[in-house]
Amino acid sequence: MAEALRFLALPSNAGTHAAADTSSSVAVAGSPESARRLLTLSSPIGGTLAETYLHARRIADLRGTSALRFHPRCYHRPQGEGPNETWPALLAAVTDLDGSITGALRTWLARDGSGKAPLTTPRRAMGDLQSNAVRFGVAQDVIIAGEGIETVLSLKQLMPDMPMAAALSAAHLAGLKLPHSLRRLYIARDDDAAGDRASAKLVARAHDHGVEAIVLSPALDDFNDDLVLLGIDTLRSSIRTQLIPEDVDRFLR
Repeated sequence: MAEALRFLALPSNAGTHAAADTSSSVAVAGSPESARRLLTLSSPIGGTLAETYLHARRIADLRGTSALRFHPRCYHRPQGEGPNETWPALLAAVTDLDGSITGALRTWLARDGSGKAPLTTPRRAMGDLQSNAVRFGVAQDVIIAGEGIETVLSLKQLMPDMPMAAALSAAHLAGLKLPHSLRRLYIARDDDAAGDRASAKLVARAHDHGVEAIVLSPALDDFNDDLVLLGIDTLRSSIRTQLIPEDVDRFLR
């Protein structure tokens, strides 16, 4: 600042005014405001490498996925030493129950969109994730909640009209805030110890709120593995036996 003031031939106290004038426009790295600004700089995923990536995961029906965005050159900062890099990225807006953006998930992609970028940490979240989620559709009386975006979007291929929420981790799934109008919650668990714990905690919280809770279990590690490795027909048959009959008629395609 002192060097800039000397170059511009401004008095030394001008720095105080400059800092006051610009402080409101500076977003703290990793904050909800920083996440909102990143999403503002992104674009819809149609025709982008983000769509290519999802298609590679057998997620082709992208209706109702406006929470997903694409950034062609998203910064990746290494956790250790090393230069910052830019990679294409699939972005996901994290919102609260009112629809306000509280954070974002960045999934850096390979430059051809065939998979995740070859980075030590190709996926990072920013902002306020606690109790919030990436939401597909507006939850009313029934919803499916899971950990990962690919997990819930795999089920979305079978139930495009079912509202769904991706909490982005087992810990955040366990603490997901439930809508007041909810009467039945399906929990799309990952088949591991963390997934078991998160499901059990969320079931208990749902019951405390008078909400019926039903755990959906994959045949493999998660529902995206089921979709990719077993196929959509096998996944449909598995889900049909786990849903309440009225929800089969209402949502399952």
